[in-house]
Amino acid sequence: MVNSTRLLALALCLAWAPAAFAGQSPTEQLREYTDQVSKVLDDATLRSQDRRAAVRKIAHEVFDVGETAKRALARHWQGRTPAEREEFTQLFADLLERSYISRIDQYGGERLRYLSETVDGDRAVVRARVVTKNGTEVPVESRLLQRGDRWLIYDVLIENVSLIANYRAQFDKIIRTTSFDELVRRLKTRRDEFEAEVAPKPGS
Repeated sequence: MVNSTRLLALALCLAWAPAAFAGQSPTEQLREYTDQVSKVLDDATLRSQDRRAAVRKIAHEVFDVGETAKRALARHWQGRTPAEREEFTQLFADLLERSYISRIDQYGGERLRYLSETVDGDRAVVRARVVTKNGTEVPVESRLLQRGDRWLIYDVLIENVSLIANYRAQFDKIIRTTSFDELVRRLKTRRDEFEAEVAPKPGS
């Protein structure tokens, strides 16, 4: 059975690449640096933390976390103050990083094969497949928004399962059964627990 969370992490790592040149199509911008990201993942000389740092830097340049956070919060976004939105967006960015960037050590030589794209104004969909070492192909769909001369990813679907939809359902349930403040508290708790786990131990 394919581990969808792992594949999503790998797809994000392979798709996250800086779109640096004006006039390129969404697919061209994603493809432009896919090989560079793959080289980072394939470089056996890099330490785990260095590999994560390199991918993290690329991710920050191409992923529209603000848009993703807004869509994940959905109807609950409208009633939030600017300060609440900013705090939630940062906590959500931290959550994405912990959930996916931290999994790049599971990379096993998978590749991303681009198939087609659809552009509608400032929105685009790029379709591809993650090809595993044993030949298994899993459909991946990147959804992008145009920001100036760049196309930024705001959602990724693996086998039609949306990153945003997954978090939206979780967040909506917490807010409806408790409150927005409780959601923020839980996100902070998870962040703090993760930071405690990865913090250098005394004497190490």
